[in-house]
Amino acid sequence: MTGAAPAPDKGYWFKSAKFQIEPGEDEETNPGLYGRQLALWLKTRLETCGYAVEDVINEDWGRCLMCQRTPFLLWVGCGSVIEDSSTSSAKANPASTAHIWHCFVVAEVPFWRRFSKRVDSQPAVAKLHAAVGQILADEIEIALTR
Repeated sequence: MTGAAPAPDKGYWFKSAKFQIEPGEDEETNPGLYGRQLALWLKTRLETCGYAVEDVINEDWGRCLMCQRTPFLLWVGCGSVIEDSSTSSAKANPASTAHIWHCFVVAEVPFWRRFSKRVDSQPAVAKLHAAVGQILADEIEIALTR
């Protein structure tokens, strides 16, 4: 995994009170970054779509759902941002309703594989991206924002 955060315009951004922030969960990531409940919920939904999702992986930017390891890594990132992080009360009391949730799909082709043979990750990315979008759109407690 690269550990790099995605570009902010990629993926799905949404609001939902469905996902609560668990006490101390940002100790596994970086302060103020949440998404454990979102990742666990999305993992079960992706499994019903036929993906063999590994256990949730904690990253410094949020959570990772590894869906495939060969011939390239294919994963979904999950996380949050505080809608108005300018106030100290939002940081001290991180209510789930103050967060914008984010899910995004990434494919990582290993460096050595790029030279040994052509690997086209785009069809797998498009399929997983569509599955994530449909899962989010089907949930009545989720309001997509962009």
